[in-house]
Amino acid sequence: MYARQVSTRVLVLLLAVMLALVSGGLVLERPAQAQASGAWGSWGAFEGSSGDYHTGMSFATGPALSAEVESNSRGGGVGVMSGQSNWLSAGTPIGAKYGTSKDQPYLNLRPQADRPDSPSYTDYAFDEPVPPGGWAFALGDIDADQVKVIAKGPDGSTLTAAELGFQGGFNYCSDTSPGGPACPGEDTDQPTWDAATQTLTGNDTAADTDGASGWFEPTAPVASLTFVFTRRAGFPVYQAWFASLGCDIAGTVTDSGQPSAGVAVNVVDADGHVVDSTETGDDGTYSFPDYMVGPEYTVEVIAPAGKIADGANRQQVDLSACPAAPADFQLRDIVPTSVSGTVSTTEGEHLGGVTVTVTLEDGTTRTTVTDSNGDYLFDEVPAGDHTVTIDKPERYDYDGADRRDITVSPGQTTPITDQDFMLTALPKLTGAAAACGEPVSGVTVTLTGPGGSTRSTVTDAEGAYAFAGLAAGDYTVEVDVPEGHTAAGPTTRDTRVAGTDVDGIDFTYARPAAVVGTVSGPGGAPVAGVELTVTPEGGAPQQATTGDDGTYSVGDLPSGTHTVTITAPAGYEVDGDDEQSVANTGACGDAVADFALVESAVPGPGKPGPGDPGSGDAGDGDTGDVPSEVPGGSPDDAPAAAAQDDDLPRTGATLYIGIVAAAVFLLGAGAVMVAAARARNREETEPLR
Repeated sequence: MYARQVSTRVLVLLLAVMLALVSGGLVLERPAQAQASGAWGSWGAFEGSSGDYHTGMSFATGPALSAEVESNSRGGGVGVMSGQSNWLSAGTPIGAKYGTSKDQPYLNLRPQADRPDSPSYTDYAFDEPVPPGGWAFALGDIDADQVKVIAKGPDGSTLTAAELGFQGGFNYCSDTSPGGPACPGEDTDQPTWDAATQTLTGNDTAADTDGASGWFEPTAPVASLTFVFTRRAGFPVYQAWFASLGCDIAGTVTDSGQPSAGVAVNVVDADGHVVDSTETGDDGTYSFPDYMVGPEYTVEVIAPAGKIADGANRQQVDLSACPAAPADFQLRDIVPTSVSGTVSTTEGEHLGGVTVTVTLEDGTTRTTVTDSNGDYLFDEVPAGDHTVTIDKPERYDYDGADRRDITVSPGQTTPITDQDFMLTALPKLTGAAAACGEPVSGVTVTLTGPGGSTRSTVTDAEGAYAFAGLAAGDYTVEVDVPEGHTAAGPTTRDTRVAGTDVDGIDFTYARPAAVVGTVSGPGGAPVAGVELTVTPEGGAPQQATTGDDGTYSVGDLPSGTHTVTITAPAGYEVDGDDEQSVANTGACGDAVADFALVESAVPGPGKPGPGDPGSGDAGDGDTGDVPSEVPGGSPDDAPAAAAQDDDLPRTGATLYIGIVAAAVFLLGAGAVMVAAARARNREETEPLR
């Protein structure tokens, strides 16, 4: 009987624990590091105001890769969302590979204005090119709108459609993707991808729907990424997620066969810079967890004083598959006679990864490479007259001797040190790209030098570019014109490089101008659904309607003087003139025409109240994960808060899911209690055996 009581109690306890795990939403999704693990990108504070927002995005995996993000999205419910109501479940194609994005943040943005001629441009300038193979991005809620995707590599080339790696469309609503949010999506409601224009477009009727998404896995390095978001109908919003796969870089350092603790181990990038460091533990092991799957990484060991690596001091780790082969290193004592030195520049930079060769008296050679401190060392150098040389890195020149002659005497044990090489960097050429006083990232800059040789790069988040290591001669610098801009000056400049750096080779752009404004009602409250007519200088009239925040915009206009006429809605009249002439003579300035409404003496039928969407939400009420209010003020002029609480539009999904979860918990708890009671009854009534 006692055994039956114990087993019954254990069973009841296990059932209760399982029920608590399920009702609490605990999911053990991360597999062991024998497999790659997925993680979703994080976002910084979302700051700025309508037409000028900025934030940051960082991958969860190593090495530390991030992007500065700039957008001229309009305001109203934009910003970093918490992922509590909209997410990509494991039932979606991207979620099946990278895991669910439930409770993981993503970005909500809008067009520059709710008009087909006013797309928004959102630029991601990565601090380092993102290697292919281990990351993806998804664009969501693409229904009554479209997004053009433009990516550039570190050499300034625009990625082809094949290199963008479109993986397909899907719908993230739970009706079509198990485990997703409760929205009425249909499996057939997916955006289509046009490889020729690199554009993701929503359904054929431009209808407001839910969950239509597409995802990409680039197959080439990406230095910059631009999303051009265009409204087709209504008041659309789109969503962006980033994800990556991680795998551990690991190994063991031994000294004469025994574990070696406290040894420095580094991860080094292609430019020779240390991007991560650690030390071995007591058992000689080290680990760099969750490095992005796909590329190769260089791992180096820094031999302690009196030690030398028995073999290569740097190894390549291939993370194209997980787990990767371990990068193990062996150390041993230095055997006389040793020869050592440092390779550095006149600017004080220590150069790692430089190949150093000692040519012995008998003509045989031995090689090593400098570590990230610029140091090299040979031991067991025999007696004789020898020569040490280096493979001079490209774009450097010697500042002093290009070889070191050494002599080792018979029986010598004293180390030969300070066999250094000093280099000087050849001149560099630098400049920047800007529009309206703001940096422009992702501009392709091409340098043509003597003999017609060319090199290309892209401007970074600060709009800056640089070409290092230039030989003397005449050069031509040429830039492209990124989407959403026009050249405000020459796109080609000639210059000469002599013995010093050349800077200030800058380029300027203009952005398309617009007529913008706000319609306010009594007390200054915004009025939605108000119709206006904008007649550009020398152009045809264009219609505009105010949004929920009372703003309107007509974009892509030439410089000049434009006429704006307002039609007062029923129950209102214009406080002042109903027509204004405004000018945007500058290349960067929008023309502003604001109007105020007052209640008319005779109220008319159907008068919209201040802030009432009125007719302004016709077509696409697609708000994605938009909160009803942005903390800190009106959505158009206040910085949006990071990781806002967000509920699915129209569905009340968060409350519904909470009620269902509570019901499941109570039913499950009741079942456990009934099972326990029945078990006790059986135990009390059955005879002892």
